Amino acid sequence: MIKIDHLKRAYGDFVAVNDVSFSIEKGEIVGLLGHNGAGKTTIMKMLSGYLEPSAGQIEIDGLTMADARTRLQQRLGYLPEALPLYPELSVADYLDYAAQLKGLNGAAARDEIRRALRATDITDKLLAPIATLSRGYKQRVGVAQAILGRPQLLILDEPTNGLDPTQTHQMRELIRTLSKEATVILSTHIMQEVEAICSRVLIMRAGELAVDAQLESLRQSRDLLLHTDLNDTRFFKQLTTIDSVVQLPSEVGYRYRLTLKADHPPMMLANTIAKTLMEQGHALYELQREQRDLETLFREVNTQEVRHAA
Repeated sequence: MIKIDHLKRAYGDFVAVNDVSFSIEKGEIVGLLGHNGAGKTTIMKMLSGYLEPSAGQIEIDGLTMADARTRLQQRLGYLPEALPLYPELSVADYLDYAAQLKGLNGAAARDEIRRALRATDITDKLLAPIATLSRGYKQRVGVAQAILGRPQLLILDEPTNGLDPTQTHQMRELIRTLSKEATVILSTHIMQEVEAICSRVLIMRAGELAVDAQLESLRQSRDLLLHTDLNDTRFFKQLTTIDSVVQLPSEVGYRYRLTLKADHPPMMLANTIAKTLMEQGHALYELQREQRDLETLFREVNTQEVRHAA
């Protein structure tokens, strides 16, 4: 389990991360999102032990980063966005070096390197100098070094950067497999990647944690979409839990977006609307909560206070 408690990082008067707290269970794949400068990279550096917090505590499986930094670093895998590869080394030499940094030697190191090569599908590049590899292959070498030693925490910053569609699909499957044994934190600018493999999202805004929620619940807007034969917005005035009504284009019947007032469960209102319409003899073609994609949600978070699902 990963537990972050009131984490802060300041550079002089500039506060990059301010009072951030969250916890992540083993097996979770969590998306860490935010605009450039929002603080997500700073958080990843602190989680990996490469940057010391100004305040707060990082705890991984009962050990604190302040007291057991070296030990924890050997138990985590980190793929930074700009991984410092050594172009003059072969893939084999580089992974052997990375294995030693994690305390792996001899047969244990060789076994882990073979496993990482197979998992990232770069066995055929074992003896190739890193300088000769394409961007996609270099990215996979970076992932290979991150998963050496079967880390309990895996921090991946833009893991699909430079990969083609087939390689991207393979990377998604690899991350899902790795999550069976580890906690995975994934940071990316590609919202489709988060939607494809993450069950939960953390969204940073101006150094603070703006959203920490299950992705599925965030997709559920508090707005209801109604399709009926009723052409009279006065009907909705009798429902005091509705904040606003917008009529939408429709070729058949009439469509409305109903925005609820805060603290009113959407599905309870949906039941009331359905019952009232049918009692008054109106047709009910469709009534459901509006779905939001992650890109829309991310935009909402960074322009206004997000409306959380009930």
